[in-house]
Amino acid sequence: MHSDLPNDDQEEAQAPNNDASEAIPLDRGELTAEEWTELERATDPNNDFDLIDESHGSGWVEVAKKAETLAEATVSSVIVDESAPALVDEAANAADQPEVFSEPDVGELLVELSSDGRPDGGIDQAMPTKDEIEPANDKPGEPNKPVEADRVGDSDRKISMALPRVIAVANQKGGVGKTTTTVNIAACLAEQGYRTLLVDLDPQANASTGLGLEPRELESSVYHVMLHDAEVDSCIEPTEVKNLFVLPSSLDLAGAEIELVPLLSREHRLRLAIESVIDDYDYVLIDCPPSLGLLTINALTAAHEVLVPIQCEYYALEGLGQLMRNVDLIRSSLNPDLQISHIVLVMFDPRTKLSGQVVDEVRSHFGSTVCDNVIPRTVRLSEAPSFGQPITTFDSDSRGAAAYRAVTQEVLNGQS
Repeated sequence: MHSDLPNDDQEEAQAPNNDASEAIPLDRGELTAEEWTELERATDPNNDFDLIDESHGSGWVEVAKKAETLAEATVSSVIVDESAPALVDEAANAADQPEVFSEPDVGELLVELSSDGRPDGGIDQAMPTKDEIEPANDKPGEPNKPVEADRVGDSDRKISMALPRVIAVANQKGGVGKTTTTVNIAACLAEQGYRTLLVDLDPQANASTGLGLEPRELESSVYHVMLHDAEVDSCIEPTEVKNLFVLPSSLDLAGAEIELVPLLSREHRLRLAIESVIDDYDYVLIDCPPSLGLLTINALTAAHEVLVPIQCEYYALEGLGQLMRNVDLIRSSLNPDLQISHIVLVMFDPRTKLSGQVVDEVRSHFGSTVCDNVIPRTVRLSEAPSFGQPITTFDSDSRGAAAYRAVTQEVLNGQS
């Protein structure tokens, strides 16, 4: 009988391998003599296994599987033995090379974070903010510069102002919300604990009546301070809002423009009056009349900064250029420290395209001087003065109150 298997007197067996050029030796000691006999008979090509199942000894299938397993194990060991020298050489070459450590890429690190801000490992960890990624300032004693949004004028952020601050709310055009803005920002400042003085320099005295005062019943006003040298303390009136005080106006101011002309230091009258009481207050807000006469010049001379309310309509833009030129004239001759610190967009109506166009036009020209928050046109803002209250008292939860609180916070961010 012909067989490819070794005889009993052979010490090693040659296992057939179609994929290899040489037969892989199989250790005969792994199988018993009976198992070799059964395996030899099972692999005899002259046997017809389908017809003569009885010719096979018991357990020949198990013996064949055992032999196959031993052959595969032998092949694996041979492959490992042949590749081992190559792996050793590769490891030796790697050991001769210096180790190079690269800095981790921030973008790759952020990609590994899941959408809910947790790393793949499942540890609770917040998504790193831009401030954490930005390098710290190398200069000791100096705070890191804040990261600003990409918009026009960010390079010229609002300059910090020290307390006490004197702010003139000015715009020579009437009906643009000067008085409403002055009253409500003053109320918001007082609400946050700042002692605030509102100087009503408008002969119409709307700021005084908007805070519950009746100018006709008052014995003295800002008119007496500027033209008759009255004591400022005796003219200041408290209001129902804590920390908010008013230097009221009167109808007598209507003739003050003419009466101031012959007086000495006529442009500095209000400045001298405010300086006599400035130490008692954190903020002084001046409500200017809708003109560019001597009263407005007095306000700009006394102020440290100018806040300009602009109505979100076309006509409000026409007089803005004239106001800017007047501020430059005051700065060059009477008040070199004067600056326009804030521009507030008021009466914003999101239903009209014109309001959005005015906002874009003003922001493109004045950049970061324009407050980020706008004041919407609301009925509650119009109703509050008739009750002698600021919007923060009349309807504290209204949109107008929230808008003025946000604008006031922007004004506060400019202080040092």
